[in-house]
Amino acid sequence: MQDQLKIALVQSDLVWEDPKENRSRFAEKIKAIDEVVDVIVLPEMFSTGFTMNAKAVAETMHGETVNWMKETALKTKAALMGSLVIEDNGKYYNRLLFVEPSGAITTYNKRHTFTLVGEEKTYTAGTEKVIVDYKDWKLCPLICYDLRFPVWARNTEDYEVLIYVANWPKPRIAAWDALLKARAIENMSYCIGVNRVGVDGVNIEYLGHSAVYDVLGACIAKTRPGKEQTAIVTLEKRHVTAYRNKFKFLNDRDTFTLE
Repeated sequence: MQDQLKIALVQSDLVWEDPKENRSRFAEKIKAIDEVVDVIVLPEMFSTGFTMNAKAVAETMHGETVNWMKETALKTKAALMGSLVIEDNGKYYNRLLFVEPSGAITTYNKRHTFTLVGEEKTYTAGTEKVIVDYKDWKLCPLICYDLRFPVWARNTEDYEVLIYVANWPKPRIAAWDALLKARAIENMSYCIGVNRVGVDGVNIEYLGHSAVYDVLGACIAKTRPGKEQTAIVTLEKRHVTAYRNKFKFLNDRDTFTLE
C-alpha cells in the first residue's frame, strides 16, 4: 500500500481558444517540475479557457489534446488530469480526463453546468460520479461549479482525495476558498482545488487561489494569488486513516439517494 501521494497543482493563465498554444505552454510548465510526482493537475478547460464556443474548439477522444495527455503521462510517469471540450456522439461535454502513464483513461463529465452563463445550452451534463483508483488511493475528480453542491461530492465511497479543476472567477473567489475547506471537513478527505489565473476571452478575471486542505480543514498548500505557479504537495494516507478512526464522523452520515 502506498501511504504517500505527491501531487503537482499547475496554476496557469490560459490562451483563449488555442489548444496548440496551451499544450505548448503546459508542456514547458510540466517539464519544469523538478520532483518526481504521482499526479499532475491542470485547470478546467485547460486547452481553451471556459468557452461556450464548443463547435469551434471541440476535440474527440482521439484528438491531439488527448494524445498529448497520453504522451505526457507516459513521459513523466505521472497521471495527468484536467478538463477539456470533447465532442462525443454529436454532443459536447466539459469532460475531465485522468490519464495514467499506462495510457488508461478515466473520464468524468461535469455534472453541474453553469447556468449563469448558459453552459447547459452548449454542454450536456454528466450523470455519473466517478472514483479513480490509483496507486492504492481513491480519488474523486469534479469540475468547478460542482463545488457548490455538497450532495454530489458526499463521501459514500470512502475516497481519500477530492479534486476540483476550475475556471472560478475573481468576484466569487471567497466562495471558492470557503467551499474547498468545507468539502474537506465534511467528507474527511483531502480537498484540492486547481484554478486558472489571468483574463479570458470574454474579459473575466481569475485569481487562482489553488489550494490543498486536509481532513480537518487546515490549508497545507496554497499558490500565490494571480500568479502562474506550480505547487507540489505530499498527501499521507495515515493522516486520513488516523482522523477517521479517531472521530468516526462519516459513520454518522444521513442515508439518502439521488434521483
